[in-house]
Amino acid sequence: MEKLTKPVRFWLCATIIILGLMGCDRLITTSGEPVERVSDGDTLVVKDADGKNLTVRFACVDAPEIAHTNKEKQSKRTSDRNQFTWGVKAQERVQQLVQQGGDRVTLNITDSDRYGRKIAEVRLKNGTFVQQVLLQEGLAKVYRPYLNKCPSKNLVQQAEAEAKEQRLGVWSDAKFVNPWEYRSLYKK
Repeated sequence: MEKLTKPVRFWLCATIIILGLMGCDRLITTSGEPVERVSDGDTLVVKDADGKNLTVRFACVDAPEIAHTNKEKQSKRTSDRNQFTWGVKAQERVQQLVQQGGDRVTLNITDSDRYGRKIAEVRLKNGTFVQQVLLQEGLAKVYRPYLNKCPSKNLVQQAEAEAKEQRLGVWSDAKFVNPWEYRSLYKK
């Protein structure tokens, strides 16, 4: 085999190093799924192992709605403004938690819904249970119709009871309409 010249060896080594570094993210052990975006107070999008976006709806809870359309954003209706104000607070809190967790979450997928979203308990790498935080701060309510599919149902019910007793978040707002009632009464 011929001896390689110094510039050829340099570029060969540089290429090997660059190609190796491009694949290093696969070698570095990071726990959890990378979060692409927080859609609202109870939904986020993660990148799965295949690099595809996966929409995840939080198990056990229902957070206040956020405005999605221009019509909703411009609404002067008190029920809309109230719902959307709480919805933005919930969304911002989830964004804050995700950032604190290094933009990664661990999912315990419990189901799928009719929209193709995965239903999951969501935890940060330090073990923080996102749904529990939202409930403790009064930024979501337990969604009882699916509570039987919630592995941590006792934990979420306790968190909600504490927020209710302390009148935190939505529990302090006499005009607040439960998200599921809001959707059925005011949407569409």
